[in-house]
Amino acid sequence: MKKVMAHLKIIFRNGETWTINREHIGDLWIKQVTTSYGRIGNSEFQEIHPCESLRIELSQEADHVHSSDINLGGIEAGMFDRVAKYQDIEMMDIMYHDEDHPKSDTIVQSDRIYFPYKALDIDGNDNEYQSSKVVKDKLYIVVDPNHTVDDIYPDK
Repeated sequence: MKKVMAHLKIIFRNGETWTINREHIGDLWIKQVTTSYGRIGNSEFQEIHPCESLRIELSQEADHVHSSDINLGGIEAGMFDRVAKYQDIEMMDIMYHDEDHPKSDTIVQSDRIYFPYKALDIDGNDNEYQSSKVVKDKLYIVVDPNHTVDDIYPDK
């Protein structure tokens, strides 16, 4: 069995999610994913995967919400507008299916990736390291302590 990425599930700070199918993803770079073992708060000990940064380009077809996602803001305004308005992407699940069964909806494995996060204000919801922009029919997102979306995608 060989695992193949089926989709990404973006997880926002408030628990809302956004599922993005593989075919709607253009540029994708998840930099320096490491493996750590620990716990957050009083949770169980677990393996976690923090990364150094993320950059992603999404096509217009990704600007929707799956019925399994809990996201009223995305239903009303669209996910592109939601991401542009709020800087609160916290983590992402990379969902895989078995290459031998590509049409199957069965996910065989997932990896949770945590993004760099620094609160912009006292409520802690917005991430100083996240920037995004919508250009034509595409959304560009960067989560990086050292670069903005304009640094990574200057010609967009």
